[in-house]
Amino acid sequence: MLLPKFEYHEPSTIEEALHLLSELGGNAKVLAGGTDLLVKMKQKIDRPSHVISVARIPGLEEIIPRNGHGVTVGAGVTAAALSRNELLMDRFTPLALAAARLGAPIIRNRATIGGNLVNARPAADLPPPCMVLNDTLKLKSMSGERDVPVMEFFRGPGETVIEPNEMMVSINMETPPPWSGGAYIKLGARKTLEISMVNVATLLTLQSADGPIVDARIALGAVAPMPVRAFAAEELLIGETPSDELFQRAGEVGVGMCSPITDHRGTMEYRCMMIEVLTKRSLGQALEQARA
Repeated sequence: MLLPKFEYHEPSTIEEALHLLSELGGNAKVLAGGTDLLVKMKQKIDRPSHVISVARIPGLEEIIPRNGHGVTVGAGVTAAALSRNELLMDRFTPLALAAARLGAPIIRNRATIGGNLVNARPAADLPPPCMVLNDTLKLKSMSGERDVPVMEFFRGPGETVIEPNEMMVSINMETPPPWSGGAYIKLGARKTLEISMVNVATLLTLQSADGPIVDARIALGAVAPMPVRAFAAEELLIGETPSDELFQRAGEVGVGMCSPITDHRGTMEYRCMMIEVLTKRSLGQALEQARA
C-alpha cells in the first residue's frame, strides 16, 4: 500500500516544530518512529496534509536522571533504549519490561514512548507501566507548556487530552520508595509482533523486607476502552501481609474494574480469567523484587 500525498517537514528544534503545529493546526501529524502513524496512513485511517518529523530534534531521545529523585525520559526515546537502560531496569522495572515486550526488535528500534502514549491504543504496552509509576507528561505548544498526570491523559481508544497544536516532549517519573518492586506481564498468542490480549503492570511498596504492603498499584491494558487502574484491588492490598491468597483476591477484584470484549484474539470470558491469573503472577514478581 502506498502512502497518501503529504508535505514533509523536518524541524531541527522543538520551537520550529511547535511553530509548524500552530501554523498548520489539525492538518499536521508528528512523526517520531512512525510504527503507528505510517501504518494508519497506508490504511487510509489517517490522512494528514503535513507530516512533521522530530527525528532531528536534539534531546528528545535522552534519559536524564534527576539527582536520585527520578528520571526524565524524552518523548523520542525508543522502546529498545528503554529496555536496555540500567536505571530503568533497576528502579522503574515495569516500564523496562514492557518496552522489551513491545513488538519485535525492528519495531522496538523505531517505536518511541511518546508515540506509544499519544497513539492511545487500549492494548498498548507502555501506558500501564507509566500509570503504576505515576508518570507526568510534559506537553508543549507555542503558548506555553503543561504537565499532565498520565492518569488524566487518556480519554478513550485513540483519544487523549493533547491538543492539535501541542507536542509531548518528555515523561517525568519519580523514583519509587525503598522496598519497592514492579513487574509487567503481557499475554498474547505469540511472543513477538503480537497485540496484547491482556497486559498487567504492578508496583508494590513494603514497610520493610518482611513488612506489610504500604502502597500498591495495578494497571491493566486491553481490557477496557483505555488502560485502567484497579483501585479497588489496590485498596485491598494496602496494610496487608503479602501472600498468594491475598494476590488471588486482588486479581478477582481487578476483574470488576474491567470491561473486556470478545474479538479474534480472545473471548471476554478468557480475558477475565487471565486478568486474575496475570494480576496474581505480576504481584508475586513485584514482591520478589521489593524484597531483594
